[in-house]
Amino acid sequence: MDKLLYVAMSGASQTMLAQAANNNNLANASTTGFRADLSAFRAMPVFGPGAPSRVYAMAERPGTDFSYGSLLATGRDLDVAVKGEGWIAVQGPDGREGYTRAGDLRISSAGLLENGAGHLVLGNSGPIAIPPAEKIEIGADGTLSIQPVGQSATTLAVIDRIKLVKPPLEDLVKGSDGLMRMKDDSVLPPDAAVGVSAGSLEASNVNPVDAMVNMISLARQFEMQVKMMRTSQENDASAAQILRMG
Repeated sequence: MDKLLYVAMSGASQTMLAQAANNNNLANASTTGFRADLSAFRAMPVFGPGAPSRVYAMAERPGTDFSYGSLLATGRDLDVAVKGEGWIAVQGPDGREGYTRAGDLRISSAGLLENGAGHLVLGNSGPIAIPPAEKIEIGADGTLSIQPVGQSATTLAVIDRIKLVKPPLEDLVKGSDGLMRMKDDSVLPPDAAVGVSAGSLEASNVNPVDAMVNMISLARQFEMQVKMMRTSQENDASAAQILRMG
């Protein structure tokens, strides 16, 4: 009796965790450059006094889906999409360097270049400061050029270059802030081979249809686990009634 209840109870709690991961993917289906989290279940024996005869289900996130999202042409000067397996280096909320594919760049009120999530974009020597300018251009190699205020359209000044890196995908892990970092928390050097495509953005790689189907499947699994707990309760009540009759 207790085995049935334990398996059902643990299964329901882990299904809720899997639902949370799937719902997070679905909520970010329209987030620029988002990479979907993978989730899986596996059976784990319960160790303790005696033989490990009880088994529970455990939900885990084995990794991240690094497949590419579709490219969306925007025509906006500060929108960039990273070509190939490269990443844009940004400064996370904790001050550490992280990597993202979100190229929806903008200039903050402090004159610093940041992406749509508010992460400061890093250049050759830290966050990139943008002086007052008539126009800003981003080259294919990430070079930032501006047309100074009051100057002609042919006068362009190079101010910095966006730090682009190309880490091994198997060494990347996603943090709680949504940024990718190296497993050993090391900082990568710029990679001159990585380029960007200006005037376009990379969409999320989440498939909304698959995420919806997975959500329905997880809801059915949770319902089944709840039914098992109710069955365990009914069996316990029936057994208690038989004992009272005896």
